[in-house]
Amino acid sequence: MAYDTTLAERIDLLSLNWPGIGTKKMFGGLGYLLHDNMAFGIWKDQLIVRCGPESHARCLGQPGVREFDITGRPMAGWVMVAPEGFETEAALLAWLERGRDFAATLPPK
Repeated sequence: MAYDTTLAERIDLLSLNWPGIGTKKMFGGLGYLLHDNMAFGIWKDQLIVRCGPESHARCLGQPGVREFDITGRPMAGWVMVAPEGFETEAALLAWLERGRDFAATLPPK
């Protein structure tokens, strides 16, 4: 399954006007990068969010959220959100802002 293009359209409407955000095809999906640091993305129908190590456990406690693991090696500070976790635009925006805000703490590449 390729990544969910309807989800990509929803994300584009909410985020592509943010300064420094761009897209890149990666890991069989689509990544959204802030100053070349990944902030969030899409893998199949899942939303990937880079939340950082400090809020990782808190994010995992949210409905529909699990560790980001597509290779058998979970990535610390990253989560995958199932579609039920971002059904509304407000919920999707909150996840996107979380990823953007974390990526903003990283030095530009």
